Amino acid sequence: MASRVEILNEGGFRSDGRRQFELRSVDIDLSPQGHADGSAAVTHGLTQVLVSVFGPREAKIRSQTIHDRANLNVEVSIAAFSTGDRRKRSRGDKRILEFAAAIKSTFEPAIQTSLYPRSQIDVFVQVIQQDGGLLQASINATTLALMNAGIPMVDFVCAISGGVHSTSPLLDLTLLEESDVPNLTIAVMPKTKKVSLVTMETRLHADRFEEVFRLATEAGGVIHKEMKNAILKHSTALIKSVEIGSHHRGQDGDMDMDGGALD
Repeated sequence: MASRVEILNEGGFRSDGRRQFELRSVDIDLSPQGHADGSAAVTHGLTQVLVSVFGPREAKIRSQTIHDRANLNVEVSIAAFSTGDRRKRSRGDKRILEFAAAIKSTFEPAIQTSLYPRSQIDVFVQVIQQDGGLLQASINATTLALMNAGIPMVDFVCAISGGVHSTSPLLDLTLLEESDVPNLTIAVMPKTKKVSLVTMETRLHADRFEEVFRLATEAGGVIHKEMKNAILKHSTALIKSVEIGSHHRGQDGDMDMDGGALD
């Protein structure tokens, strides 16, 4: 069946004006959220995800305790207003459980869980708005939230989606493109070049898969730079605020001492 909207026009532009390999704008917010130990809000284009991390902390359920490492618990909630179909999905929804399991298996090799035996790390993923690339946004936000919480990881985990329209590979797909072309999502660890996730919901020819996989791996490096810059910027701001706070405390101490001397 022909697509109602042209995925790629003759000029080489996609329906949102991007070129084939052009990524959507990425926005990262690492400001604290509630009582979370670490959090991150990430947007890829119009897709927006907020991840909150709690822990490592004592496991609430004894049966979930693992004696030699931390148990990673991932829960996903999707806001009813985040999508056009307005279908409410409960936490027990099969699709949501599969989605949470994909995130869990992606991060188990990346987090140094052996440092926290008999404990639990809780990751709460909230989908605020979705327009394609939901898994990639959730993985990228989870990486940043875990780092923001100070949980040791062997590497960043950077995710990106890709697909093929006719014979043309595309990167960072919108919802319209995802529903129209064979696609995949991959997560890479840039330092070790290891791939921690490859997920495909549609068939893709082996030759096409190889090309999209290579392009997506390269795009993971671009996402990595964005994430690294956000972490450095956030860390610099934190250090500065601590220094200003200690400087003020020092001044207050001097004033107290001077006051004491005058008395």
